[in-house]
Amino acid sequence: MKIVITGGAGFVGSTLCIQLKKKYPGYEIVAFDNLKRRGSELNLIDFQKQGIEFIHGDIRNNEDILAIGNFDVLIEASAEPSVTAGLDSDPTYVINNNLYGSINCFNACVKYKSKLIFLSTSRVYPIEIIEEATFTENDTRFIFNENQKSDGISPKGISERLSLDGARSFYGTTKLSSELFIQEYAAFYGLKAAITRFGVIAGPRQMGKTDQGVVTLWMAKHYWNQSLKYIGYGGTGKQVRDILHVDDLVDLVDLQIHNIEKFEGKIYNVGGGIENSASLKEMTVICEKISGNTIQIDEIPETRTADLRIFVTDNSKIESEIGWKPKKSVETTFQDIYNWIKENEKQLESILK
Repeated sequence: MKIVITGGAGFVGSTLCIQLKKKYPGYEIVAFDNLKRRGSELNLIDFQKQGIEFIHGDIRNNEDILAIGNFDVLIEASAEPSVTAGLDSDPTYVINNNLYGSINCFNACVKYKSKLIFLSTSRVYPIEIIEEATFTENDTRFIFNENQKSDGISPKGISERLSLDGARSFYGTTKLSSELFIQEYAAFYGLKAAITRFGVIAGPRQMGKTDQGVVTLWMAKHYWNQSLKYIGYGGTGKQVRDILHVDDLVDLVDLQIHNIEKFEGKIYNVGGGIENSASLKEMTVICEKISGNTIQIDEIPETRTADLRIFVTDNSKIESEIGWKPKKSVETTFQDIYNWIKENEKQLESILK
């Protein structure tokens, strides 16, 4: 089997490449990436060691994709992943990359009659509906209340039943648009595809930044004794996200590659779930425990554009229909990131510090 992973030198892409190659050494694994994100070039060394082919290309250029040649599966893991992309400047880049680039990938799948694994996002859900949800504030976090006016929101999190009507960010809209195009390709061209709306993904190999990769950022700042900020919602650090370890994502994608018929025509929310959720304040306690360092954290009351007080994934549908559920805890995720930083400190210092 030949598997092409777009965004293959990124965090999720490189992890998929390496873990799939280790599990299936007879498979041909191809990492396709334009190396735009800083730090992605570090993965090329591991690719060479593991026997993973690397192709430097851009999904926005159809000729680059067609130059890969025939393949059996394409995992679309390339995206401009920042929720704030295009909100305060021209959104052309995020639209070209996340929508038009994805369509080039879909066309290649049709040409070669290959399967498509599409990594979508929880950010397809509208901001206003989630922000208007009723919540309770305790000492360390915000929590969704039981009774909500919108179907699809509960103490367990956000389910697939939540309405898609409303603004969500250019990032979320491009991913939702791609989902809709996949449904058209499936109906009219017979494309076999799996669509998954992932929440916050974290783990080793992630080059964390403020707008994307907050879990790595939090641990890195504690590791190097640098300051952080609680931004928004009064600066209390009580906003919550569920955290999915990248290894759990790989397990699901592996299942999708080999059993895609179970996922055709369906869309699943996938994340760490309420059991693997944490507020920024709770993340700080975990990082202090693991690193042994206590750092300065400033409080910025003003909330950023497109931010969410709470996003927790309700995994009920995929757990009941597929049987998949996350295995790795929030604490394990942070410990794995700490170990990765410690083992690669010299390489990562200029990127994460």
